[in-house]
Amino acid sequence: MRLLLVEDDNHVAAALSAVLARHGFQVTHARSGEEALQALVPEGTGFGVVLLDLGLPDQDGYEVCGKIRKRTSTPVIMVTARSDVRSRIHGLNMGADDYVVKPYDTGELLARIHAVSRRTAHEDPTTAGEDALHLGPVRIELPTRQVSVGGAVVQLTRKEFDLLALLAQRPGVVFRREQIISEVWRTSWEGTGRTLEVHVASLRAKLRMPALIETVRGVGYRLVAPAA
Repeated sequence: MRLLLVEDDNHVAAALSAVLARHGFQVTHARSGEEALQALVPEGTGFGVVLLDLGLPDQDGYEVCGKIRKRTSTPVIMVTARSDVRSRIHGLNMGADDYVVKPYDTGELLARIHAVSRRTAHEDPTTAGEDALHLGPVRIELPTRQVSVGGAVVQLTRKEFDLLALLAQRPGVVFRREQIISEVWRTSWEGTGRTLEVHVASLRAKLRMPALIETVRGVGYRLVAPAA
């Protein structure tokens, strides 16, 4: 995912960019409101999320958010030290999709980034009406959370379904372990790695398709779409 980081402090931006890069993001750094607006011309230029710090040198961060919202539907997460309810409400009213208060936990920030991008993807008119994912003989019914292989229903746990649905939304794309843990378990990587491995093994066994989910050594997993 491409992410636009709007942050005037180069040291903060460098550290955060490094963390985001390790989790699979391609980060573009804008140091001011004007740089951010220019980076979003035309129509968001493919960014999945804008991470907007409010303490900018040239413009009020809230105004920048309003301008971003007028020119693109790209989700915006505000990052600020202002923790009062009025500031958060004002940010949301200006068009922000979420609001993170400094200091924040990196795992929480990653979870919020994935959450807003996922919500936006579900609202995308190009995918509207897609209630099921088809992968060869595998059918994933999103509204009913039902999975079948060759017409036979396969009983999955909640987390097994969430894991399969996440990978199936982008067949062939490698999902980093940290990203999967963040999106499916809504927590950070520490202590959850073995749980992920167990769920992947369980999915392979229940679906009777061990090659469906491929392990990318040292990185994560991807779903290999089978032939129909």
